Amino acid sequence: MEIWRARALRAIVFSPFSPFNKTSLCSFQTLAHPPPPSSFPLLRRCFFVPPPPRHHLFLFPRVPLAVRTLASLSSGPELEWREDQQHTPVSCSEDEGCQDHLLEVQQEKQSRFIPVKAYFLCTGIDLKSLQAQNAFNVIPPTSRATNYVVLRFYDIKAEPHGLEAGFGNESYCHYMVVFQYGSVVLFNVSDHEADGYLKIVEKHASGLLPEMRKDDYAVVEKPSLETWMQGGLDYIMLKNLSIDGIRTIGSVLGQSIALDYYIRQVDGMVAEFTDINRGMEKTGTFTMQRKKLFQLVGKANSNLADVILKLGVFERSDIAWKNANYAQIWEYLRDEYELTQRFGSLDFKLKFVEHNIRFLQEILQNRKSDFLEWLIIILISVEILISVFNIARESSM
Repeated sequence: MEIWRARALRAIVFSPFSPFNKTSLCSFQTLAHPPPPSSFPLLRRCFFVPPPPRHHLFLFPRVPLAVRTLASLSSGPELEWREDQQHTPVSCSEDEGCQDHLLEVQQEKQSRFIPVKAYFLCTGIDLKSLQAQNAFNVIPPTSRATNYVVLRFYDIKAEPHGLEAGFGNESYCHYMVVFQYGSVVLFNVSDHEADGYLKIVEKHASGLLPEMRKDDYAVVEKPSLETWMQGGLDYIMLKNLSIDGIRTIGSVLGQSIALDYYIRQVDGMVAEFTDINRGMEKTGTFTMQRKKLFQLVGKANSNLADVILKLGVFERSDIAWKNANYAQIWEYLRDEYELTQRFGSLDFKLKFVEHNIRFLQEILQNRKSDFLEWLIIILISVEILISVFNIARESSM
């Protein structure tokens, strides 16, 4: 029995499919796309060994153990190699997705987020004195517009050696656009730094408001952008943010925040006249003095004049006239902030106020006419009484 076992074992070992036969190893190395030799042990490189014939299982009871061992060794690498072949195109698609994702991440790293804040803090700013005290920070104008000035400040604490080298990183530059009618627009300035820049302007301001108006916006600078600009929700994406771009964006934001202030002023007048009309509806009269009415007339006229003349809502930017790209930004922001529609609403409210003022003026004029008429009647009556008294005295004499 032992002799038969030895012969069977020798037949398996020296078989052409045996893993211990060196010639078979060489033939397997010529296969296309073999598995790497370092990834499997010597026995695992023979993964195409077919299972032994069935009669071995019945003739030799102890041989199936070795056969099953060889079969398990061969089936594992074969399955792994086939799975690798099946997953090869999937990994390629994953690589393409990873490359696209890396490209997007790289583009996002190249992008720069610039916060923009618009304030309306007063009704007038002296630009000449502001430029005189901050001459080093003033950027020379490129247009004939004289109702605003642009100032650039460099954050020396963040990059102390930038200016010494003769250039500075734009990330550390802060810009401030100051308008004569009271608006201030800050670029690349954080919330805790805004108060310091506003204090510079307050020194040259007149008619400071008790409650300052504020509006937030953002600019995303993306050099890889295919178009010149792209709008979004409360932000605008540009290929490059230049000084002219800052002027264009600042002009629209400054007009918008100032227009919001004047709309609120007119809303207050509309509410006041609404209360007067409701009082007249209940009592049939009103008790407004002529002085108060004249004050409302002056306020309405001055608001309309400020919106049209100072803000220049209907005046096109000089930069937009010269460059079509900045004209696109200017038109987009005007549509975004609905400047034309808001001015139309303001004009309609002012017409309502004007109509009420005219009506109340007529009432006050009628009151004055009635008073004068009664005064004339009284004077005539007194004159008649005096004449009757004189006639009666002369007749008695």
